[in-house]
Amino acid sequence: MTTGTTAPVVLPGGEMLAWSDLPEQRLADGGPLGALAARVVPAGARVLLAGPHDPALLDRLAHAEVTCLLRSHPDAVALADRAARVIVGGPTGLDPADTFDVVVAGAGLDAVESVEGARLGWTGVLARLAAALRPGGTLLLRLDNPLGVSRLVSPTPWYADRGDAAWSIGGVLDAGRPANREQLRARLAEAGLTADAGYAAYPGPGAPTALVATDALERRPSSGLLDAVLHGACAGGFAAGPVLQDPARLVVDALHAGLGAALAPGWLTLARRPGHDTSTGPALPVVLVQTGPPGVGVVEVSDRADGWHWSVSGGGADRTRPAPFASREAAHRDPAALTGPVPPGRLLRTVLLDGCLRRDLDTLRRLLRGYAGWLAGQADPDGRLTGAVALADPDTVVVEGDTFAVLDPSWQASEPLALEVALARGLWRFAVTLLTGGYAHPWPSTLDVAGLAVVLGGVAGHDLDRATVDTAVGTEAAVAAALRGLDADGRGTLATELRAVTPTDPPAGPRSYQQMREAWVRQREELTRLAALLKWTEELLTSRERALRRADATINLLSGSLSYRVGRLAITPARLAKRGARAAKRRAREALGPKPPQEQQ
Repeated sequence: MTTGTTAPVVLPGGEMLAWSDLPEQRLADGGPLGALAARVVPAGARVLLAGPHDPALLDRLAHAEVTCLLRSHPDAVALADRAARVIVGGPTGLDPADTFDVVVAGAGLDAVESVEGARLGWTGVLARLAAALRPGGTLLLRLDNPLGVSRLVSPTPWYADRGDAAWSIGGVLDAGRPANREQLRARLAEAGLTADAGYAAYPGPGAPTALVATDALERRPSSGLLDAVLHGACAGGFAAGPVLQDPARLVVDALHAGLGAALAPGWLTLARRPGHDTSTGPALPVVLVQTGPPGVGVVEVSDRADGWHWSVSGGGADRTRPAPFASREAAHRDPAALTGPVPPGRLLRTVLLDGCLRRDLDTLRRLLRGYAGWLAGQADPDGRLTGAVALADPDTVVVEGDTFAVLDPSWQASEPLALEVALARGLWRFAVTLLTGGYAHPWPSTLDVAGLAVVLGGVAGHDLDRATVDTAVGTEAAVAAALRGLDADGRGTLATELRAVTPTDPPAGPRSYQQMREAWVRQREELTRLAALLKWTEELLTSRERALRRADATINLLSGSLSYRVGRLAITPARLAKRGARAAKRRAREALGPKPPQEQQ
């Protein structure tokens, strides 16, 4: 068992004294990798943790006896109080007589080998770790994908890496290491291991926030759950820097094309060494994903006879504590709601985008009216929605046939929302996705975000107005602020930003060059339209000014003619006589004085 005292640090030679491999990005409870390792490692097992790992991973393996194999001496000192033993110097420092029940190489094999000692190469390191397994033991191995999404969207080519850690750069031309899952299975077989389960790691192999079983990606390419998991992982995983194109859109397309596993940034493979133990090991989940505020834990999805089911592991499984942000105004997350079956179907956002791209108004009308009708059916007699349904929008709703359901019921509204406001919020969010993403759609291109939300409401059979949409945007700001843990000032700033979104803005999330170019094209088209409108207005004003000048010239011409002068000489005495007659009549009335009352009657 892992002890709370400092473990002995073994230095067999080859240690790197001035280098650290510990990952900078760390996840609570070790993230999905920690949850998977905790399932693979049985209680009391002897575990070899080969390579640098998140220190929280060792906490998840407190039920086992953990030996760390590192090449960095500073890392060994940092992890000495979490492990039973620490070996520094790489795989050559392992005692051939020392065997383990489980070997975890979640950082890959390149980070296991020290550059200060004898080099074994990728295949040699695999053979040494395989030899350290007992009969029936399990190897959990990470392999980076040289053609993964993370490389495809990176603005810097992989071969141009000049970083200090780039001692070994894996590419498809390197015959010394596998480049795909088939080659990995062959290498494992050569080492005497049999590949078992496999997971695709998103958004990156180093610190994945989502692990999805590769067979599930291949069998269920249209799953709304997998769509939402991969989209969410990539939307947040690449926000730190620019990308060539939107990774979330790319991975969703890859999923529906059956390439979700093939284009994964990395793979985690479980391999077993043949032995006397014929058991298949613990049942492994289909999906492990870490989302939401800290403390929720890793959300798992298991495959049962009646379908996929939710569960929560790690810190979020403690149901005695209040839900995160439960005291905030608009929304909170309740991990206890993640129980029961996962609703089947496709993600509503994806189906709506497909209908818009194909200009399929019949399908859009059916989906939007079905969505609005489903919300209306969940409302109370006062027309208000509560719980998870109040926050249901195309990003969180799955549809199968004519049946709609909330995918993740743990996100819930703290206060009831009016049906019209909840519907307007969902349609506004989809309008933002549609316009800022540059998707083609069957409605006028001059519509702004609020205007398109009103049009979508009409298609859904509801007469929404801009005031309702504005209220919905305020609700969206309050919900987002609550889920992000923002204060009142942050909420106000967020509401201002949301109301200022225009169709020419790039979408939220990673700044991709492709989407920035599309935003520039939309801005250029808008400027062209405004320039044409300005030119038309100028031409109209010019034509009106010319007409006025012609009329003025005509008047001046007529006023200077002989007929005009003769007519004016004839009319002027008549005008003067008429004025004099009126003045004389008025003076006569004043001289006679007022009439008697009888005459006035």
